[in-house]
Amino acid sequence: MERMLFGVAVVSLAMMGFRALAADHTKDTPAEVKQAVADGKAVLIDVREADEWKDGHLKDAKHLALSDIKAGVTAEQLKKLIPTGKVVYLHCAAGGRCRKAADLLKAAGIESRPLKPGYDDLVKSGFDQAK
Repeated sequence: MERMLFGVAVVSLAMMGFRALAADHTKDTPAEVKQAVADGKAVLIDVREADEWKDGHLKDAKHLALSDIKAGVTAEQLKKLIPTGKVVYLHCAAGGRCRKAADLLKAAGIESRPLKPGYDDLVKSGFDQAK
């Protein structure tokens, strides 16, 4: 049932067109994001596709591909990735997909902050890569 409700929200958003929604990028700086994640106040989610994730990802990030969000994820799956009370930061390669993901997650009742810096920029700004 939860999956079906989330799927309906995704279809509704798709029919409206993402351009009408497109969440704004957060004003939080990479340094603020890194500190919030290190302090356990935030979770960082990479919405790139699985092949991009496997080619390299950030040490403290969790993975939830935009395509998986569009296909419909259950509330239980989201709870495993997104602990209650945490700030949710989303990133991708260049800032576009994370805005779409933020809109879809918002439809599921999850507020998130899409990052404008992409994966490479986050690495350059001091985020550690996973080994």
